[in-house]
Amino acid sequence: YLSIFIGKGRLGMNNKFVYTPGPTNVRDNVRLERSKVTTNPDIDTDFVEFYKGTCDKVSKILNTKNETYILCGEGILGLEAACATLTEPGDRVLVINNGIFGKGFMDFVKIYGGDGVYYSSDYRKEIDTDKLNEFLQRDHDFKYATLVHCDTPTGVKNDISKICRLLNEYGILSVVDSVAGMGGEEVKGDDWKIDVLLGGSQKAFSAPPGLTTVTLSNRAKEVMESRKTSVVGFYCNLNIWKNYYIEKWFPYTMPISDIMALDLALDNILDEGIENVILRHSKVADATRKALQGFGLELFLENGFCNTVTAFKVPEYIGAVKLKNYINDKYNAIISTSLKPYDNEIIRIGHMGENARLEEISYALNLIGKALKDLGYVSEKNLLDLFNGYY
Repeated sequence: YLSIFIGKGRLGMNNKFVYTPGPTNVRDNVRLERSKVTTNPDIDTDFVEFYKGTCDKVSKILNTKNETYILCGEGILGLEAACATLTEPGDRVLVINNGIFGKGFMDFVKIYGGDGVYYSSDYRKEIDTDKLNEFLQRDHDFKYATLVHCDTPTGVKNDISKICRLLNEYGILSVVDSVAGMGGEEVKGDDWKIDVLLGGSQKAFSAPPGLTTVTLSNRAKEVMESRKTSVVGFYCNLNIWKNYYIEKWFPYTMPISDIMALDLALDNILDEGIENVILRHSKVADATRKALQGFGLELFLENGFCNTVTAFKVPEYIGAVKLKNYINDKYNAIISTSLKPYDNEIIRIGHMGENARLEEISYALNLIGKALKDLGYVSEKNLLDLFNGYY
């Protein structure tokens, strides 16, 4: 596998092997597309058509007829913008919390004057829809609810097909962070009754970081546009996009090179076929988890495994930080620990987008297996051989 990467010209101080759960590796044709000469996105109406076409490709991948906007800013922008545009002072908001990013939605709710209420669950498990329903039977007076499709710090996946339909039954708008899900997990925006669906360019889409996608149902638009108070701020106000296509005008200068790159990255997915892309992610994820367990390691999660991220526990006598640093120093490769309080407990393998390929993950697991043994981990098995056997 080393010869493969030498051939790609990826060795060197500025060409590290990256196996993090985003940003992911970007295919050569996408990087080249970003380098092309551009027009003036503020004036050229042909770019408006190009932008609209790119947005439509996102909607197609998400199996929805709802309109998508592409915003200039990393995925967190979409999360804040959704809360900023929906929340009025005193609105009750349900924050579904079984992960670090799930919990983090509360900050945005409070910033914009909302009255946030947590529904919390074990971070090692997916949300139990039946138990959530029991909670909602007692209290469902919420304007909207936030939840995360795949919570990246632990890789826990929630069944948004069930949760969003349940919220819809109670008349609660759903705001779904699928930044680490879409493109690697199946998403059926219309069938699953998702009102606000949020993504990012740098995860399973495998485009450069810097863009967020926001897909809105008509119901969500109506609520946003019928506010009694003005949205606080401008950049996070999704209402400013209402007539951009009719008026052929953008609220600010669009990052045209980034959008061109994203457009081609979406073409890569559509050309492969979204069903095939999801199958590829699922196959790599399943083999990775089985290999880690066969190697004697413990997965962090008990259920709710995501196609795009796998988190495993590092033995305490080694520690995740030490393992991460060792792999970086010796093999010029970047792997991720997690956010606190799990920063020295788990390592996360990002098998999403262009990283969800045999040659990519094989090399990553080979490095992890070697590094663990170098640091004193004992196993009669070979991690790479295990992966190849399960794959």
